[in-house]
Amino acid sequence: MNLENTIKEASNKLKNNNITSHELDAQIILADIMGFKRELLIINDKINISEDIREKYNIAINRRINNEPVAYIIGKKEFWSEEFFTNKSTLVPRPETELLIYKIVDIFKNKRINILDVGTGTGCILLSLLKELYNSRGIGIDISSQAIKIAKTNSKNLNLVNRAKFKNFGIDNYFSGKYDLIVSNPPYISSKDIKKLSKDIINFEPKEALDGGLDGLDLIKKVIYKSNVLLKRNGMLALEIGFGQYRRVSEILKHYKFKEYSKIYDYNSNVRCIITTKIDFY
Repeated sequence: MNLENTIKEASNKLKNNNITSHELDAQIILADIMGFKRELLIINDKINISEDIREKYNIAINRRINNEPVAYIIGKKEFWSEEFFTNKSTLVPRPETELLIYKIVDIFKNKRINILDVGTGTGCILLSLLKELYNSRGIGIDISSQAIKIAKTNSKNLNLVNRAKFKNFGIDNYFSGKYDLIVSNPPYISSKDIKKLSKDIINFEPKEALDGGLDGLDLIKKVIYKSNVLLKRNGMLALEIGFGQYRRVSEILKHYKFKEYSKIYDYNSNVRCIITTKIDFY
């Protein structure tokens, strides 16, 4: 069977199992198995494929039918024009998080800063920032030792091992250094809302990277509180937050003497990120 018909068959299987991105997923998975760019796969759609490839493809498509994210099936996800290795110990990097990268790069371009990334996961935020901020350095921390392994692998692949360090720490137990910027995409889903997430997320992505406690703000509060100690004077704190959390998070930030510098809206016009400056130290 040729590429075109193989993809069409797989796409129909996915569609019949309520996978909305069925055609794209079918293309991405086969392209990865064949070691092609997706564009080349589409151009060369009359090529016949081997039984070995078809067998691997069918296994992967069945995983997707069971709602496993494509990023876990192929072991990587594109973010900030780079491929980041990922697995079930890390959240899948989201396009919305790139909005935070754009803003931070704009603020700090041509400057030399020291960055702390709290809950680093794949390392995609810290490494993407360092890719653009050539003179800067950073540390990523995460409570998951497996996530730290993935972040270190991504750091090596992006040739950033000399400027990025990754450590297995939770924010509660981290006291090292002073930073110009603390950035975090912490767990912010309230415990009661976890069950409302899509099957792709709740059945596969790590719960500890999603569950923000009773009101979704447990980890956000800890990051804000700890930033009092870890930020340099006039340092910046950049947080990704959940839907409907802006007002409450703003109140917490004001309580700890942070002044809002900027807020970032996502593609649905919700406030997705808040960037603040620490204006008063105790």
